[in-house]
Amino acid sequence: MSTTATKSVTGGTTELLAVGRRRTGSLAWHLGALAVLAVVLYPVVWVIGASFKPSKDIIGSLDLFPGKPILANFKGLADGIADISILTFFQNSLFYALGAVVGILVSCSLTAYAFARIRFAGRNLLFSLMIGTLLLPYHVLLIPQYVMFQKLELINTYVPLLIGKYLATEAFFVFLMVQFMRNLPRELDEAARLDGCGHFRIYWSIVLPLCRPALITSAIFTFINAWNDFMGPLIYLNEPSKYTVSLGMMMFRDQEGVANYGGMIAMSLVALLPVLLFFLAFQRYLIDGMATSGLKG
Repeated sequence: MSTTATKSVTGGTTELLAVGRRRTGSLAWHLGALAVLAVVLYPVVWVIGASFKPSKDIIGSLDLFPGKPILANFKGLADGIADISILTFFQNSLFYALGAVVGILVSCSLTAYAFARIRFAGRNLLFSLMIGTLLLPYHVLLIPQYVMFQKLELINTYVPLLIGKYLATEAFFVFLMVQFMRNLPRELDEAARLDGCGHFRIYWSIVLPLCRPALITSAIFTFINAWNDFMGPLIYLNEPSKYTVSLGMMMFRDQEGVANYGGMIAMSLVALLPVLLFFLAFQRYLIDGMATSGLKG
């Protein structure tokens, strides 16, 4: 009897220890997740707080939020920068970002369809060479491209920034779409050919609708990259009236090196809104899978 009781007590103790370890592990995991979240969100919180501070209190201050918030930084944006409205910078960035999105979706999807659904000589070699361009640093091509566009008299235009998007030079997005298209059933192509469809009709009416998750993913990343691009506009754009938002923020610093940090940070906070809205508008499509592959029913 005593042996049975001892075993029962021992078993109960073991279960309690196991439950305690699980709770301790869960608590440690949640605390670690909160710590990582705090590190990730700290820059955003700092920008929000600094946008309501006077410029003299932004640098060197350890307070996240000001004791007396001000709206002068945001009101100053309405006056523009160097007689240029900030709406001009946002319109230029929007033109650049949307033009890049359209170019990537059209050119990369067409190229991906050729690699994924059409058999032709040298397909694997060309695909490997295209993937190999991912290993080529951007700065290696910078000077030759600039010289080429300068001789074509295209400097200070958006052509150097956008033309590559329409020529499927973004190998990553081509690869992403190729991998998605290769998973589509070949029977869909065969059924379409029986109905008299050619490659373009198959691409437009069958493949593109089924590749919506890959297209939306490419659109989101392209929009964010173009909106935040600083190096490209800095090199190819010379007139302030053609500057994008990233270059417009640089104009808050005068020739003597004195910067209006309050206005700069306020504009950077406002510049986050289009990217956030674009992501929120299309993020639900990121979780779409093969449920719409045309095989249901």
